[in-house]
Amino acid sequence: MDSLKDVIEDAIHGTTVFERINALNPDYIPKNLPHREIQIRELTVNFRDILINPGSTSVRVVITGKTGTGKTVTAKKFGEIFSEIAKEKGLKIFYLHINCHRQRTLYLILMEIARQLNLQIPNRGLSSQETFKLIYDYLDKRNIQLILALDEFDYFISTSPVEDIYFLVRIYDELNALVKRIHYIFILREMSSLASLDKSIKDHVIKNIIEFHPYTSSDLFDILDDRIKTEKAFREGAVPEETIKFIADIYGVDKGGNGNARLAIETLELAGKIADTEGSPQVSIDHAKKANSKINPELSIIIDTIKDLDLHQLLVVKAIMNLHKKEGVDFFPMGRVEEEYNLVSRELGAPPRKHTQLFEYIRKLKLMGLIVARQSGKGMRGRTTLISLSVPLSTEFEDLINNEIRDKLLQQNNY
Repeated sequence: MDSLKDVIEDAIHGTTVFERINALNPDYIPKNLPHREIQIRELTVNFRDILINPGSTSVRVVITGKTGTGKTVTAKKFGEIFSEIAKEKGLKIFYLHINCHRQRTLYLILMEIARQLNLQIPNRGLSSQETFKLIYDYLDKRNIQLILALDEFDYFISTSPVEDIYFLVRIYDELNALVKRIHYIFILREMSSLASLDKSIKDHVIKNIIEFHPYTSSDLFDILDDRIKTEKAFREGAVPEETIKFIADIYGVDKGGNGNARLAIETLELAGKIADTEGSPQVSIDHAKKANSKINPELSIIIDTIKDLDLHQLLVVKAIMNLHKKEGVDFFPMGRVEEEYNLVSRELGAPPRKHTQLFEYIRKLKLMGLIVARQSGKGMRGRTTLISLSVPLSTEFEDLINNEIRDKLLQQNNY
């Protein structure tokens, strides 16, 4: 048996599917933002006045959308490119991104602004107004326009005193400055978080709203494919197209997922690490299933709800399990699943249900997240639904399904 040192050395120097794993980091800013071009354009239209007529107005934009819809990365990418364009035109536009969950108070936000501007603030206790005046004077002396992105602003709203919120969003009422040098991007998960605000504050925040909708499976495929190929997160050929599609289908909002790109990328990264652990040169669908079972916080709930499935729903799951074991592939046409379901049902003495009822079982299992279903693409005659389990096929999972089927049959026979 190898020593533990040999095991570690082998893992350090062994082959890997990754090329630039940092391209999968949550804070990584990619070259492209697939399916967020419209939002980038909306931001540009709102902020172009500070290029054309700087200082005439203070721009305020609200970005809203669920977690993993690209709000943060889009705002940062916009700020990066917009600042570069301004520099080419001889203008100074700085973009600062502050997370209100990390900088939880008005004081910490002001200190973070100063830090990012390399502005030294005196240690003596200054009021918020005095500190912001120092920041404004710094910007004014250097003729800088500042775009301030306040991420997770709903957290600041829910935890801060009303006067601090009022001060931050109506700073020019406090400074009484003629030249407007500070502009805002408020990033929120839910617009409803603004409901508790006083109208005078709300009117200053809600100016231009840009919505970020959850990603579809097709969107997620493009995002993952871009990280793999353009950003070179993986070695060439290490991630087959079917694996990318499988992960995209798990999270795509049109497939019953949450549309969360962050979780899709995290699943892809973990699947790659599992492949490395197993010494595999490719990231397979089975690696993606194992990664999903570890990442998906709802998976334990899904497995718990198996106990609530009726007999024929369990038989559908068993039919798919059998096909995985028999054929060694991951997706099966609806007709093939139906054939296996009919066979399993008859073998166990449970008359199979009709096609329409079977289709309803598939729909419910998909909504539960227990199976992944997608339309067939090129290479298959006609259009059909392709079905796969969303969880890795393990002895424990098989035993759970078989035991539940046995219990349901016993209950049925006792009536």
